[in-house]
Amino acid sequence: MQAATYHGQKDIRVEEVEAGAVGADEVRIDIDSCGICGSDLHEYTAGPIFVPEDDPHPVSGEAAPIRMGHEYSGTIAEVGESVTDLAVGDAVAVNPILSCGECRQCREGNYHICESIGFIGLSGGSGGFAESAVVDAEHAVPLGEDVPVEHGALVEPLSVGLHAVRRSGLQAGDAVAVFGSGPIGLAVIQCARVAGAGTIFVSEPRDARRDRATDCGATELIDPSTTDPVEYIHSHTDGGADITFEVAGVEPSFNAAVESTAPSGRTTIVSIWEEEVNTHLNTLVLGERTVTGTLAYLGGPRSDEEYGMVIEMLADGRLDPEPFITSRIGLDEIVADGFERLIDPESDHVKILVKPDMD
Repeated sequence: MQAATYHGQKDIRVEEVEAGAVGADEVRIDIDSCGICGSDLHEYTAGPIFVPEDDPHPVSGEAAPIRMGHEYSGTIAEVGESVTDLAVGDAVAVNPILSCGECRQCREGNYHICESIGFIGLSGGSGGFAESAVVDAEHAVPLGEDVPVEHGALVEPLSVGLHAVRRSGLQAGDAVAVFGSGPIGLAVIQCARVAGAGTIFVSEPRDARRDRATDCGATELIDPSTTDPVEYIHSHTDGGADITFEVAGVEPSFNAAVESTAPSGRTTIVSIWEEEVNTHLNTLVLGERTVTGTLAYLGGPRSDEEYGMVIEMLADGRLDPEPFITSRIGLDEIVADGFERLIDPESDHVKILVKPDMD
């Protein structure tokens, strides 16, 4: 079968790979859709980051080249003999987190920050830029009857946004500012709206992405190339935002996110970074501001885990993935019409879904 494999920076190849047999505790998924994520773009332009280059990943046992794609959904095509809670024909989203199950964080239930954290499609395993994938059954999370299978590919980024909002401590009525409205920024905006945020400011230099932020619940839009977002937010609030989110991954937006908060405000950092950041820590000290990191999500189906919560909110309409999706392409188009378009600074694309059945 065909799959996109990562060989190094700017070197992703669509090539023939073995489909793989299904083990007793595994399932085969016919893939409907797989989203190109910001993390995939980081690997393409500046990696390897999560992709193990020389030493195999401690959980997957694999190193580059690996099959890419970790935001994916599809339909169960085959189940292993020990799998009892999934059946052929079930629509599922894949929880790509790989964890050791043995370190302190795993033992305490925080497997998303495992000491050996990895992701299917970044750290090895059966990635979703392919015609099918074989994964452990515990990674296949049922979508139910009310969530279109294509929308299952958005469960992963929406779960990142939901986890970030939960980490932030956002309270109903809080003034919120989001710096960056790419896919994860849009997920944060939607989840902040669902959580009861008051005014939601969004700072984003690209016109099309600001427009999509409005569709997701933003109430005040700022173009940082023409307007100072710190001054604007302070002048339109009682001394600054209560909660800010940094989702752009560049130094100016980090500093603006921190400086936009009111004293005692909280900034949550969602981005994965390629470079170090210079900042003046007195901004934190003198205003008793807090900076919090957030990574990934809890990927199980229960209603107290982000995957389960997102699926419930997709089913009842509280979350809408359609504003994210700007293109659907076939697997053979993944580099030219996928990765290259998304790294183009003039591009208006947000989320491009790779659909192998379009080839």
